[in-house]
Amino acid sequence: MIILLSPAKTLDYETPLPVQDFSVSENLGKSEELIGELRKKDPQGLSDLMGLSEKLANLNFERNMNWEPPVILSEESRQAIFAFKGDVYAGLSAYSLKNADIKFLDKHVRILSGLYGILKPLDLMSPYRLEMGTKLKNTKGKNLYEFWGTDITESINESISTHKNKTILNLASVEYFSSVKQDSLEGNVVSPIFKDYKNGNYKIISFFAKKARGLMTRYLVENRINSPEGLSGFNYDGYKYSKSESTDQNPVFLRK
Repeated sequence: MIILLSPAKTLDYETPLPVQDFSVSENLGKSEELIGELRKKDPQGLSDLMGLSEKLANLNFERNMNWEPPVILSEESRQAIFAFKGDVYAGLSAYSLKNADIKFLDKHVRILSGLYGILKPLDLMSPYRLEMGTKLKNTKGKNLYEFWGTDITESINESISTHKNKTILNLASVEYFSSVKQDSLEGNVVSPIFKDYKNGNYKIISFFAKKARGLMTRYLVENRINSPEGLSGFNYDGYKYSKSESTDQNPVFLRK
């Protein structure tokens, strides 16, 4: 089973790393091509492209100009699973995982990325800001979906080919999962839904749903679950499986 996650806008390059093991992204040449496109834009151009504040536009202008292919651990490159710091990664809490858990995580999780295409958890990454939905014109089209084409899907298929269970667990956002050609996947897609109780009804609340994706990933890793049958046991942070609302493709988890 392969678990797909979205990246995060917020990054952490300061917390001491718990492990020194790392790998190198399979798409660095393509990442360099995208950085070349981004370097054509000054801070105002980045602000217009991504809707950034002046402060963030200046920060990411400097990141783009200083970016180098991450091939060794340094102050400017660390493993993806420790570099991202958003809601999903707060739920996952990778820094507190055991070494054996991190090895399982690295085999079963793939992080979708606008700049890197797809990252294994231990793949090195340098700081960047490039969301998958960004309409960055490039040599292959008008946006990143056209740039990555079938590359991300082919990488997922290559990863799933080494697994006995061919399930692709989609814990990514719509924006990022749209980079995957679902009709070409060589596995069955399962997309969990997380709902919280509010004002008399269960509903999807974005902040909690993002954190729940990370919590479920941690649950799967800690319990070495490698098939969709094991999803129903997910009970972290008060969530419970709802058999009545679930389907095979969309298991539902509720929290009151």
